[in-house]
Parts: sequence; C-alpha cells; structure tokens
Amino acid sequence: MRKLLALTALCAVTLGAAACAPSTDQPTTNTDSKTGTLRVWLFDEANRAAKEAVVNEAVAEFKTRYRDVTVDVNYLATDTRAERYRGALNDPASAPDVTEIGNTDLASFVASNGMADVTEDNRKWAEAADLPADLVSTVTVGDKAYGLPWWIGVRALYYRTDVFTALDLKPPTSYAELVTAAKKIRAENPEMLGIAVGGLYTFGALPFVWDAGGDIATGSAGSYTAAIDSPAAKAGVKAYTDLFGADICPAQQCVDLTGGGTVEAFAAGRAGMGILGNFNRSAVDAGAVKGKYAVVPLPGAKPGSIAPAFAGGSSLGVFRSTGHRTLAVEFMQLLASRKYTLKLYDAMGFVPAMRSARAEVIGKEPFLKPFIETMDAGTRFVPVDKAWTTIDAERILPNMLQKIITGRATVDAATAEAKTQITTAFGK
Repeated sequence: MRKLLALTALCAVTLGAAACAPSTDQPTTNTDSKTGTLRVWLFDEANRAAKEAVVNEAVAEFKTRYRDVTVDVNYLATDTRAERYRGALNDPASAPDVTEIGNTDLASFVASNGMADVTEDNRKWAEAADLPADLVSTVTVGDKAYGLPWWIGVRALYYRTDVFTALDLKPPTSYAELVTAAKKIRAENPEMLGIAVGGLYTFGALPFVWDAGGDIATGSAGSYTAAIDSPAAKAGVKAYTDLFGADICPAQQCVDLTGGGTVEAFAAGRAGMGILGNFNRSAVDAGAVKGKYAVVPLPGAKPGSIAPAFAGGSSLGVFRSTGHRTLAVEFMQLLASRKYTLKLYDAMGFVPAMRSARAEVIGKEPFLKPFIETMDAGTRFVPVDKAWTTIDAERILPNMLQKIITGRATVDAATAEAKTQITTAFGK
C-alpha cells in the first residue's frame, strides 16, 4: 500500500504578505546558459526517500541531454521554507531556477515579480493538451501562465459502511439525502456526529458555495471583486452552516474543528461521514474505522450531481531571475510530464494533474475512483491573486462561518462583513 500524502503536506505553505514583498524587483538576466548548475527547490516530505528516488531518476534522464549540467536539488523543510522563499524573493542570487510551489501561493510570488512567464513554453509543450483547463487556471495570473500543475488532491465524502448498513441507508446522491442520512445517524447513535464538519474548515465549506453557483470573488481582466455576499454564495454558506445543528454536528462540538479535526473525528469512529481528501486515507486507515468505510463524491443540491471540490496540490515554476531559462523550463516540464507524475504517484500517492495519467491510476487503485470522478466533474480554486494570502491569513472565511454557526451574526450580516474585508484585501 502506498503511503498517501498527509494533510499538512497538501496545504500550501502560508508565507504571509511580508514574505511576498521583496525590497526590489527581481531582475531578469540576458544569460541563458546551457552549462553549470541548475538549482531546484522541492518540498520535503515525511517519506522523502520515495520522492527523492523519482526526482533522482528525472535528474539522471535530464543529464543525458545536458552532460555539462549539474542539477542541485534542495528539499525545503516545512518550518523553514517560508524564510528560504523570502530570501529568494529579496535576493535573486539565492533563488532557485526551478521550484515547487503550493498552488495557492503562486499569485503572491508573481505579484513579487519572482516568477517567469512560461506561457509560450507551455503552449509549445507536447504534453500541454493533457492538462485540464481548471488546473491550468491555477497557474494562470491574468492571461499568463507562471508554471505547470504537478499533482492534485481533492476531497470527497467518506462514510461508514457498517453504520449505513445497520440503518439501511444508501450513500447520498444529493444534499437533501446527505442531510437526511446525517440526521438519522445522529438520532440512532447520539454519541456520533452525523457528519463531521468544521467552522475552521474553509475547503470543506467552499464546495457548498460553489455548488450553489456562488464564489468568494469574481474575476475579470486579472482583477477580482468580492462576491461572497451574492444570493448564490449566501445559499451555499447557509447549506454548509445548517449542518451545525444539534441533530447533525452540534455547534459546541464542531465550530472549532479544522479540516484535520474532521479527519480525526471520522478516523476515530466519532462521525458517520466526513469530507476528507484522497490524501487522508492513511490517517483514516490508522484509526478505528479501517475496513469500515467507503467513499463517494460529495453530492450537490441537484440529485446525481457532484459538488465542485477545491483543487489542492502543488505546481512547478521557474524563477524570473534564472540564468538557465531553457534548462529550467525543460526540467520543469520533465518533472510535470505524464511519465514522472505517474512515477510520483507510485512512490507517494500524489494524484497526477494530467487526464490520461488519472485514468491510469484508477486502474492501479480503485479507491481513487470517486476522487477522479470529482476531478473530472470540474474543480474550483481560490482567487489567483496576491490578496488570497491576506484573506487566508486573516481567517476571513472561517470567522464568517463561525459567527453564523454560533448565532453571533446572520448569514446576511456575516457575508456582508466578509465581503468588505475581502474587498479591502484586494485593494492592498
């Protein structure tokens, strides 16, 4: 069994606004050397040896093309990588040529003038057509691409098969069925949450907003306008916060739950359902419910529909200051290729971004089928704007959810306040 990614590895490193504001713009260089050292920064992992083996294989292949090139790969520790990136954005001499980057952080790096525009490089890449448009949008700022999607993680609905069988329930195929099942589970098992949801679980809430036709913000011509208070967005917020009732997931127990907290609740057997990622499988299997659960796509309001999931994961990009642009682009494309993303899946369980590779991994691991179906139905993303760093760091959306859940504000009042705060963030 492959060790799947832990939640902390999926979540992009939060650099903060200061980390993405270099004192001077990164200069481009007229040098495009085909020799010397190509510096690559990737994220460290708990089981780095498996990732490193795949990367080393790619390095060996790359060196058959460029025998006079040394590829220096550094693995950045989670607790220090923000500092390393801050230094790279302020001092081009310390910057890598190629880097892995959490996909929610890319826009901040672009705003800092740190990333190279690779739009034309991607257009000419033979494998580009295999990348879904929704994932390409995660590396696109304005009308320019600043990287390539590398791997993706999404969330779906885990449910207790033993509990569903005992209560003669079927896996829900609509929001209404999910609510009915959750209430029945709680009524028959008062010690159990009908579904584990969290007031601090932004990426658990957003599918309900997106399914209702709402969004955090709407984008046009590279700029965004806050839209969390639109009628559709408010309907989605209400659908999510309505799950925090005493008959499903009591507010006093669930208002402070994070995404990780919902994983722990489900894995420990304290919830009949949970919105968890493919990357949470190992944590669930380490808990009390091993062998007692299954997964289906999170249903939308319309019967038979799939609620859009957040497209989490990592991207690859080239620093603007590189003096080895051609080499950097080619190595980025090699790591992002179907060949090496499949190898990375075999080693780490990271689901490839490419359509054809996704289809292949289902054959290897049927467990992934509901997650792939979710991806194929279309994923969504947060605003690709430097403001997301502020929106996330200031916990604007979780604060909004918690005020509604605890009754401190109505949906109308909380979303109006959040809109004002998001608008301010876009204006900075």
